[in-house]
Amino acid sequence: MLLEVTRPVQGGLRQERKLEAVSNNLANAETNGFKKDRVSFDDKFKAQMNKDFSQGDMVTTGNPFDLALVGQGFFKIETPEGIRYTRDGNFTIDVNGNLVNQNGFAVLGQGGAIALDLENPEAELFFNQAGEIVVAGEIVDTLDIVTFQDLRKLERDGKNLLSYKGETTDEVQADQVAVQQKTLEKSNVQVVDEMVRMIDYHRMFETFSKSIMTFDEVDNKAINDVGTLR
Repeated sequence: MLLEVTRPVQGGLRQERKLEAVSNNLANAETNGFKKDRVSFDDKFKAQMNKDFSQGDMVTTGNPFDLALVGQGFFKIETPEGIRYTRDGNFTIDVNGNLVNQNGFAVLGQGGAIALDLENPEAELFFNQAGEIVVAGEIVDTLDIVTFQDLRKLERDGKNLLSYKGETTDEVQADQVAVQQKTLEKSNVQVVDEMVRMIDYHRMFETFSKSIMTFDEVDNKAINDVGTLR
């Protein structure tokens, strides 16, 4: 009897985790560079969150500080908590002339934080496909774009950033990636697909919930009726 009760409980918990992942995907459908999650379970029914790093759609913005990555790779961002990574290339220039993300964190080049002395940024600044930053016809730095052999060790860290939980030596320069200026990569979440999954997972969750309620009713009847003399 215990095994029969355990199965719907485990099934309900699995569907609940899947619903959480789908809900988060839908909430970030408009987040630049967001990568959707998928939940899987090992042989001990332990949930594992797997990120789908497939390419999102490209949208032309016309903003010279908007950058998109085509292929596998991540921008490096310097934060107070350390180095973080992102696919969100919605950048800008701060009051000190530094290239920063929307939270004011420095975007890193191969020479460190990228400082640009620009009187007319829109006319003089150019990012080529190799990530080289060209100002007034001269290369002043190159975007530090990296990747990892094991992307499963990248975890969400808030503010559309990722942190790497492996060794720092696992970080390598991305060589199968191209930079597109005046472009942003959108989320790879397909809203219709996620809605279909949400409906499916919700129905399965309800099925398991009803099974649990049935077992509860059987238990209550057995407890209340046992030993009753007729």
